[in-house]
Amino acid sequence: MSHPSGLTLRGVTPPLQLADFKLIAFDMDSTLINIECVDEIADAAGRKAEVAAITEAAMNGQFGGEIADYKDSLRRRVALLRGVTVAHMEQVYTERLQLNPGAEALVAACKAAGMKVLLVSGGFTYFTDRIRDRLGIDFTRSNVLEIEPGANCGQLTGRMVDQPWGDICDGDEKRRMLLDTCAQLGISPSQAIAMGDGANDLPMMGAAGLSVAYHAKPTVREQAMVAIDSGGLDRLLEVVRP
Repeated sequence: MSHPSGLTLRGVTPPLQLADFKLIAFDMDSTLINIECVDEIADAAGRKAEVAAITEAAMNGQFGGEIADYKDSLRRRVALLRGVTVAHMEQVYTERLQLNPGAEALVAACKAAGMKVLLVSGGFTYFTDRIRDRLGIDFTRSNVLEIEPGANCGQLTGRMVDQPWGDICDGDEKRRMLLDTCAQLGISPSQAIAMGDGANDLPMMGAAGLSVAYHAKPTVREQAMVAIDSGGLDRLLEVVRP
């Protein structure tokens, strides 16, 4: 069922109520924010085109050639960031990163309805921690970029740091974090909303009670219960009423 103004609904009969849900999970890059952070960091190294091509394939779920899966694609992209400085990442945050339209309004509406907010990202803690603090997000999971010690302090090594929960936040880890957060809150996954735009968001979207695609890749858009194709994130409030 298509809404005339850029909303597509599948298997959903509005009006739904935010009060029926207890958790909302967001992807970060190109969902909650306007950029793919890894691509913009790569721009500082003069490698944006190379990295962006891998990102595009990964978000479409199109692995091929020598790239085996999402984790492999992310490792390859991060390897190309070697030598980029923390100052460059700061520049990306201050000069390029913006919240997508409606992000603050949607998060505020969810919090006002008593929901918890989860940010799960294949991106990096350097950015997710700031977005968490900016929006008052309750839980996050993302990847840690390794920084050179000693003489090259402040430069990226081209690797990520393993964390207690695992090595890389990919689609499977996003799903696991959604389910673990539901368990921690004592709620059913059917009481969760998951929003994303790329193929690595599909596992968590499939586990949630309501899946929302935001300006998403075709494969994601086709599988979501709600697809927002124009306007901001807060268009969701036209389907799920505060």
